[in-house]
Amino acid sequence: MFNPKTILPRGLYGRAALILLVPIVTIQLVVSIAFIQRHFERVTRQMTQGVAVELRLLLDDLARDPVAAAQTAKALGMTVNPVGDGSDAGGAAGAEADRRDLWDLSGRQVILTLRAELDAVEGVDLQTDPDAVLVLLRGPGGDVTVRIDRRRVSASNPHQLLVLMIFTSVLMTFIAYRFLRNQLRPITRLAKAAEAFGKGEHLPYRPSGAVEVRAAGNAFLEMRARIERQIEQRTMMLSGVSHDLRTPLTRLRLGLSMLPEDEDTRALLADVADMERLVDEFLSFARGDAIEEPEATDPLALVQRVVENAGRAGQAVSLVRTEGAGTMRLRPAAVTRAVENLIGNAVRHGKRAEVSVLLGERSCRITIEDDGPGIPEDRRDEAMQPFARLDQARDPNRGGGVGLGLSIAADIARSHGGSLRIGQSETLGGARIDLILAR
Repeated sequence: MFNPKTILPRGLYGRAALILLVPIVTIQLVVSIAFIQRHFERVTRQMTQGVAVELRLLLDDLARDPVAAAQTAKALGMTVNPVGDGSDAGGAAGAEADRRDLWDLSGRQVILTLRAELDAVEGVDLQTDPDAVLVLLRGPGGDVTVRIDRRRVSASNPHQLLVLMIFTSVLMTFIAYRFLRNQLRPITRLAKAAEAFGKGEHLPYRPSGAVEVRAAGNAFLEMRARIERQIEQRTMMLSGVSHDLRTPLTRLRLGLSMLPEDEDTRALLADVADMERLVDEFLSFARGDAIEEPEATDPLALVQRVVENAGRAGQAVSLVRTEGAGTMRLRPAAVTRAVENLIGNAVRHGKRAEVSVLLGERSCRITIEDDGPGIPEDRRDEAMQPFARLDQARDPNRGGGVGLGLSIAADIARSHGGSLRIGQSETLGGARIDLILAR
């Protein structure tokens, strides 16, 4: 089924140009058909009616005096030839039919007017000689062919008017497009600034354009400043909390290390290590990647480095496939943390994990698959919620996490204009996590 949305331009400039051109083209067609054609048809009909009066006078002279009729025809700029003398050159004489080219619209009006004004018309030929009209008439002494200059019965083609209309339309379209472009440019700049802010980048922007666009731009700047201020305040608060929490934990670790080593001491040291790990995860989730600036980074090299580090740490993970090449703007530390979290989840709930990277023109897809139990489809949205633990295997008291790994990765993906998707691995049978980053 035909869908007009598939052929319409998707960009703002394309749609604005379409809105601008469609009315102009429509107006030109209406003017050309409703005014030019009808105007020139009326002019042609009036001119042909004048010629018909002259032909009627010529027929009267032929009935009275053929010699005087020849002089009258000469004075009127016409040529009269009796049918059968060979001077008509196979024109309207003997054809007894109307002949014109299909595209000769004014010729149709000439034929209709001559037949309406003169009953003696047998045929009108507009094809044999493009510069003349050959009219076959029933004369008193027999049929005659009258040759008339085409310019006397038909208005000339409106070439000058059409050229003037086209030139004026092109000029006004160019002027209107320049004006419209100046109005649309602030909107596109606002869209780029908003898109960059969604990816965590700070693009310089100054409101301009119409009053409504300026109002939207000022609202965006106020919103951006408010969000950045909240992020800065949260980061400063978390820095203080991190210092306050780590200090007593360090004293606990130091005090336990000075006690005689036994089973109870080792258990307490393990508890302190778990507390430090949990604090690190909480801070990573709350801090996000706000303190890091985007930079040009090769995502393939970044993922390969993370996989190599995981392998040296004893994790069963391998990089099985890479496609594409190039760099993209991202926060390398944040993306590294997201990939490490996803790999850690994969090897924690499965025996091995496989990583693949696909770098396309518009996005980068990092896929982590494992051979674990997977995540049920009806609980995948829940799995990306903060502090969500789907089963006891994820209990932090039993060596699991605190339910922040997927949340941190999802936040990092969104801050890069992408998303985090959970699926089923076709090769390993476990979970499949796609970390998509916009390019």
